[in-house]
Amino acid sequence: MDSGLGTIREIGGSFRRGEITPTALVERCLARIAETDPAIHSFLRLTRDRALEEARAAETALKAGVDTGPLQGIPYAAKELFDVLGEPSSAGTHLLEHRIARDDAEAVRRLASAGMVLLGKTHTVQLAYGMVGVNNDQGTPRNPWSRVPHATGGSSSGSAAAVAAGFVPMALGTDTGGSVRVPAALCGVVGLKTTVGQVSRAGVHTLSWTLDSVGPIARTVEDAALVYQELQGADSRDSATSRAAPRDVLSGLADGVRGLRIRFAETLFFHDLDPEVERAVRGTGEVFRSLGADVASMEVPEVAEAWTLPKRALLIASEGIAVNRELFDEHFHELDPIVALRMAPGRELAAVDYLILLRSIADLRDRLHTRLHGVDALLVPTAMVPARPLEGLNAPTQDYFDYNLKLNRNAGLGNLLDLCGVSVPCGFTREGLPIGLLIYAAPFREDLALRIAHAYERAAAWPPQVPDLSWALAPTLPTS
Repeated sequence: MDSGLGTIREIGGSFRRGEITPTALVERCLARIAETDPAIHSFLRLTRDRALEEARAAETALKAGVDTGPLQGIPYAAKELFDVLGEPSSAGTHLLEHRIARDDAEAVRRLASAGMVLLGKTHTVQLAYGMVGVNNDQGTPRNPWSRVPHATGGSSSGSAAAVAAGFVPMALGTDTGGSVRVPAALCGVVGLKTTVGQVSRAGVHTLSWTLDSVGPIARTVEDAALVYQELQGADSRDSATSRAAPRDVLSGLADGVRGLRIRFAETLFFHDLDPEVERAVRGTGEVFRSLGADVASMEVPEVAEAWTLPKRALLIASEGIAVNRELFDEHFHELDPIVALRMAPGRELAAVDYLILLRSIADLRDRLHTRLHGVDALLVPTAMVPARPLEGLNAPTQDYFDYNLKLNRNAGLGNLLDLCGVSVPCGFTREGLPIGLLIYAAPFREDLALRIAHAYERAAAWPPQVPDLSWALAPTLPTS
């Protein structure tokens, strides 16, 4: 069957050489989605009419010699948290399907201005609260890398699955505790967690105003960089971006890592890992050394302190309860039981404890940034374990909680400590499941994280791959 799309650069080159038009590409994408996505379940809804209109506009402009840049005519998808004019914004629950967006989210608007083509909205964990990727209300996507239903990771579950399956070269996600990076790692693609304040969250359903960020999931590091270049910058509708200074992440992307100081962060990040994950991530050190980087290990005590902060686990839950209070007050028993039972304890966080927690987090961030002076990046496993079968993960059991924690720990600590980061594929397990390397850099240094990730991607020879989806066309599909 069709092996899917190329990268953004490759697609753009095809447009400009006249090998395919944006409209023809959209039609091809929609056909591939119709053929295969009933098995993957990455899209919640398609925006067919808008996609064709935007594609025709890009096609007309290119024919007239109006070239707006590398994103012109490129198809993409957006997580269901993002407002799209005239479409429901359900945040993963049927209880909000009546809520029709009156405008595009700022991120969607900026990509439209750059000429991108929105194909549709992808599934998310309900209210974006969960790392496994399960949604017992609107549906759970499955990992394209396995014939047996496996977890995609969450909460940007559908976005990662859509990119991995080759339906789109990029999809928007959000990251509060790893929700871009973890599904990217489990699905074998690239995920960029941006610094809070660099990309507007206006028009995106809030989970945690303290930790929410917007970022791309893409097939390559360069694709993620191309999209981030357009997304970043101040927006009056999101006060967190008031001081955002756009940084050029493209001109130095291919500068390599010679002389950079890269450290394996040993404190906590490497504890209790799946052996195949640890072996793959440790092996990246030799790649970086061969490229001229100064690679060593270092202890980062602030990481362990962050993980043991009193009430830490209630921060996102308490802010999520505040945002979604009406749903929890009036429709608690209609919510996905996993989300309802996990978020409900957020009511228990007293105001004084909440303020103490925020102060403690700010102190740890300051100390960590001082410690990392002179260090360019930290290397850690994105998730402690690879994707596992979905069977048994659709209820709030101890098995679910344990797996959720193993997916969340390494990525969620980056949110708490205000680091930006890129998850990039670094290998596969014996079962053929992807493994992710997480490259952390200081806040607002997305340029550096992307540069290091790009160097690794090129040297390690992990080209963009699309899994064999022939199983998705079988008359009888395996079920969870």
